[in-house]
Amino acid sequence: METSQLLDNLYSSSTSNTISPAGSYDVMSKGKWATFGDGTEATALLEQSVLADEDMVAAVIDIDAELESSICRKLDWRLLPALSIMYLFNSLDKSNLGNAKTDGIDIDLGFTGNQYNLLLSVFYIPYVLFALPLTLLGKRYGVTRVLPALMFGFGLMSVISSACQNWGSLMAVRWFLGMFESAFFPLVIYYLTTFYRRGELAGRLAVFYAASNVASAFSGLLAFGVFQINSRLEGWRWLFIIEGICTVLAAIGAAFFLPRDVSSARFLTAEERSLAFIRIQRDSSAVVNEPLKIREALKVFRHPISWGWLILEVCLGVPLQSVTLFLPQIVERLGYSTIKTNLYTVAPNATGALVLLILAFASDRYRLRFPFIAIGFALPVIGFISYMSVTDVAAHVNEAYFACFLMTAGTAAPSVLLSTWFSNNIPSEGQRAALTGVGVPLANLMGLVSSNIFRDQDKPQYVLALVVTAGFGAVGAIVSALIGMWMRFDNIRRENKQNTWVRGQVATMALGEGAAHPGFRWFL
Repeated sequence: METSQLLDNLYSSSTSNTISPAGSYDVMSKGKWATFGDGTEATALLEQSVLADEDMVAAVIDIDAELESSICRKLDWRLLPALSIMYLFNSLDKSNLGNAKTDGIDIDLGFTGNQYNLLLSVFYIPYVLFALPLTLLGKRYGVTRVLPALMFGFGLMSVISSACQNWGSLMAVRWFLGMFESAFFPLVIYYLTTFYRRGELAGRLAVFYAASNVASAFSGLLAFGVFQINSRLEGWRWLFIIEGICTVLAAIGAAFFLPRDVSSARFLTAEERSLAFIRIQRDSSAVVNEPLKIREALKVFRHPISWGWLILEVCLGVPLQSVTLFLPQIVERLGYSTIKTNLYTVAPNATGALVLLILAFASDRYRLRFPFIAIGFALPVIGFISYMSVTDVAAHVNEAYFACFLMTAGTAAPSVLLSTWFSNNIPSEGQRAALTGVGVPLANLMGLVSSNIFRDQDKPQYVLALVVTAGFGAVGAIVSALIGMWMRFDNIRRENKQNTWVRGQVATMALGEGAAHPGFRWFL
């Protein structure tokens, strides 16, 4: 398609006061900067450049900053509170078994040996098996249909858990809980990439993910209150009932509240919907609302960098799951009662949410991912090593408790930033959904490692568990730094090969081929 025709087609998709040919995108050939002015000048300049016509079209569109800010605010207020509440209940239903154990669920249901660890482990088998197909199902039939249905399912499983009378029945419920929860986080990540530009994604995803930290803190407070209920039912049964019913009600509300995509968001004006669509075409997806082609989607695994990202998912999974599942047991070593143990998990989890937001918004501010991922890996490594170094907890309670803050400070940040990192570098929506559908459950699969290294015979020090967890975090920090440096080297190589420098990022609408396109630049 000729450049002038492509410009005309793109301009016709919106109104004259949302798009103007005046540009803010610069291309420099060696020794000379060329700045796009009107459409004619832009056409002439880029017909001579190494970049595709589509790159130029997206680049020369100057979006009104005030109008774009208005769109982002409306998206933020519509999407983030709803998704955060949904994820809060997701995290509560997934991790409430740890709180239930402090109230004696293992005694009431007659657990023996390592049966508690098996309950934790069985969750991850369906979580991994069903994550990819359910994520692709969400891409095919719409996230706003599949996501509430999954949420209704795992809320129902939480309620059913309260009726379990033995280990076997709870084991069966945990299987279905893992199945329903498997695609939740991958679908939310994919869903947000269809509304926000690449440089806006980490902070928004962090706000959403912070709900997990808030849930961990809130679960301690909720358990603190519920376990004091005087009733014929055990406190842990009431915990499952209350959290499950709230989840089911939230799922029903979400089905009617979430917009399908930017082009059908009724809370935006027609002008804003047109501009919101162009924003995603320009700086997120090669084809907005791309139809799912499974064979094409799975091609993402042909690129070696995808396997590097998956290695990082494995490395972040062990520290993340260790803290999520066993922080109450780690804090219990400090000598507190059951009620105080749950209460004292609140502050570390709240700190984790705060650090997550700081690292994510800093990552968006500087349009860099890998340095902040490495920092996120390093903080819990320091925390686990510090906790191990405290041999006399009774004499150094404050030091041991401070180590718990370091553990939680960095466990969430690598997960958020890594999901953002590979989403930023995959213009194809189908491939993005496929990699997210494998990577996120792979990180959660590491709960199998965490649930089996925190052994009863090792408590209260859990030396083996802490060494293994710190080791995974250290490897993650090193690998993320190596991948980031390789990407930087490859960007320089591409620029030298083309004898052309692109200031900023090449528009994603031209990058359907991904890294095979000569204009592709890695989002570091």
